[in-house]
Amino acid sequence: MAENKNPSDPGDKLVLIVDDDDAVRDLLGFVVMKEGFRAEKVSDGDQALNKARELMPDLMLLDLMLPGCGGFEILRQLQTGETSAIPIIMITGRFMDRSTSEMIRRESNVVDYLEKPVNPAVLSALLHKILKTCPPRRNAPEAKEG
Repeated sequence: MAENKNPSDPGDKLVLIVDDDDAVRDLLGFVVMKEGFRAEKVSDGDQALNKARELMPDLMLLDLMLPGCGGFEILRQLQTGETSAIPIIMITGRFMDRSTSEMIRRESNVVDYLEKPVNPAVLSALLHKILKTCPPRRNAPEAKEG
């Protein structure tokens, strides 16, 4: 009988969340963990670079507008060395024209681009698609016998 090891378990995947807004960071963390992934959260670019290099996450959610070292600078720094294989979803609350958003999408490590407010259902589906995982089973309420 074949071993029943599920390679698509979200619990095996780590998502690094980078956003300077506490509420957004908490919401993203909630969605990531609700979908069964492990999450690490940081609030600035320096922490993001250090954590990415230290933890080698399976995916990063990266805010474009960060104080100090901005998201685009972090994106570029992560394109070299071991971190170049980390897929990144860029997130921004700032309106971007089509040419700017297309330029960001063309970066080698960017797999998608989301605008705030982030739709949790869209983010959930995107995480599972990119990381090739299955959503956790939601237990349906049991029928009561009468």
